[in-house]
Amino acid sequence: MTPGRSVEVPTPSRSVQVRPAGRHALLVELPDAERTGAFHSELLRRRAAGTLPQVQEIVPGARTVLLDGVAHPEELASRIADWDVPSRAVDAGEVVEIPVRYDGPDLAQVAALWGVGVDEVAARHSAYTCRVAFCGFAPGFGYLTGLPAEMHVPRRDTPRTRVPAGAVALAGPYSAVYPRATPGGWQLIGTMPDPTPLWDLGREEPALLTPGTQVRFVAVTEDGTP
Repeated sequence: MTPGRSVEVPTPSRSVQVRPAGRHALLVELPDAERTGAFHSELLRRRAAGTLPQVQEIVPGARTVLLDGVAHPEELASRIADWDVPSRAVDAGEVVEIPVRYDGPDLAQVAALWGVGVDEVAARHSAYTCRVAFCGFAPGFGYLTGLPAEMHVPRRDTPRTRVPAGAVALAGPYSAVYPRATPGGWQLIGTMPDPTPLWDLGREEPALLTPGTQVRFVAVTEDGTP
């Protein structure tokens, strides 16, 4: 593939663009987050089935997927043009459960935005199985999709200088759990009692929440009882 040249791949509505990213990498640009999730799921499915050409790393973003360590990038780019990528179905596999005390300082604000009582936020948020769309911002910080549009909330007007580790938060279409204390502008609705599993350098994969992982939030009491 000629450096700097992109290949436009037609889809039923808008186009996907495949761009070279160095000698052995491709950057696939997709029209929206839903298509990005579907394309990422299709890559994982093909890799598991042994039908994906050699790709060392698959790194999803909000509307991009980077394929790194591609043996023959131009050939793969042309193959992608022929893929029929279905809308993402429910992912198979294990679901990671995250215990949450719904005690966040922005709980009342989120309840008002949702038009429900404060005591209903836990039930609504924990009713959905989410999926890690991509990671970023800090090591182990996963951006989780899966909430319906009516539950999307804006970021805070004024970010906090310190958000504690284990804070469960919402911003736009995403949920997240802060793996360590950092500044942040998301709406805080709860706390994971013990956030240490989110990032563990003793594991082969330090991050608990990696792209493609399914996540279910489980409401717990102060002592950790569901």
